[in-house]
Amino acid sequence: MTDLAKGPSAPADQGSSDRPGVIHARPVRHPGRWVALAAIAVLVAMVVSSFVTNPRWNFSLAFEIMNQDPVLDGLVKGTLLGTLGAMVIGIGLGVPIAVMRLSSNPVLSGVSFVFTWFFRAIPRYVLLVVIGTGLGFLYPRTTFGLPFGQQLAGWLSLPTDLTIGSVSTFSVTGSIWGGILGLGLSEAAYMAEIARAGIGSVDRGQGEAAQALGMSSGTAMWRIVLPQAMRVIVPPTGNETIAMVKDTSLLNAIPIIAELFYQTRAIGTRTLQIMPALVAATLWYLIICSVLMVGQFYLERYFGRGFGTTKPATTRRFARPGGSGGA
Repeated sequence: MTDLAKGPSAPADQGSSDRPGVIHARPVRHPGRWVALAAIAVLVAMVVSSFVTNPRWNFSLAFEIMNQDPVLDGLVKGTLLGTLGAMVIGIGLGVPIAVMRLSSNPVLSGVSFVFTWFFRAIPRYVLLVVIGTGLGFLYPRTTFGLPFGQQLAGWLSLPTDLTIGSVSTFSVTGSIWGGILGLGLSEAAYMAEIARAGIGSVDRGQGEAAQALGMSSGTAMWRIVLPQAMRVIVPPTGNETIAMVKDTSLLNAIPIIAELFYQTRAIGTRTLQIMPALVAATLWYLIICSVLMVGQFYLERYFGRGFGTTKPATTRRFARPGGSGGA
């Protein structure tokens, strides 16, 4: 009887006394990482050495070119203003075109498709050449008024031609505004596809629930669907903005001389210091794009709130009704 009573407890006592001690595990060796690190360090050292020992880079002259007035003027008026204006047109026109593409109205959907098809198929350089030179040749003056105003005035024998006013086409298309218009129209086609993908990523039930609460389709799109779609729209939009900074170098097709790359290249050609001028342009592009990347990071983090966890959850004590102490 005594043995039977002690029998069942024996394995438990034995297990508690024979528990394994601390396991001294050795980490897995990764010699390939050290080999790769050494190879990368050698390559970086070679690149730095080539920069330091090769006087043809002439970084001191490159820094001087970066601070010259024509370069700064081209940076502000051509690169920064061109990027800002083109992205405003691209986003402001691309989002409505994306909504039109998703519409059940075949006319709106067809117009949106034709717009995106045309401007995505035309290279931006070719589009800028057409706007800068072709439109001024086809339409020397742009008139504002009723369509076929001159013809109607002739048929009706009116003293005026039913036009409000006119402006020289080349004065607009041959300036920075023509470049902004061309880049903006091209960007609108890409932004329409980006916005369409973002809107499509939101569950349709969100819009249906908003309409069930009494919201109109436009209000539901603006207040419910688009804020959720921004999580998908922001990353490619940031990439398009960075790409637009670089595409402003195509404004010489208008031609526009108040532009960063044009001015640095002109200085390099005039002084026969080509590489320092190219280094100056490269450094400015790196600075601008780096700032935009930082802004894109914070925008992504802002609109990505609630999707996934970026920090481990912390345990918080509940305050007592009568004070701030924990349980």
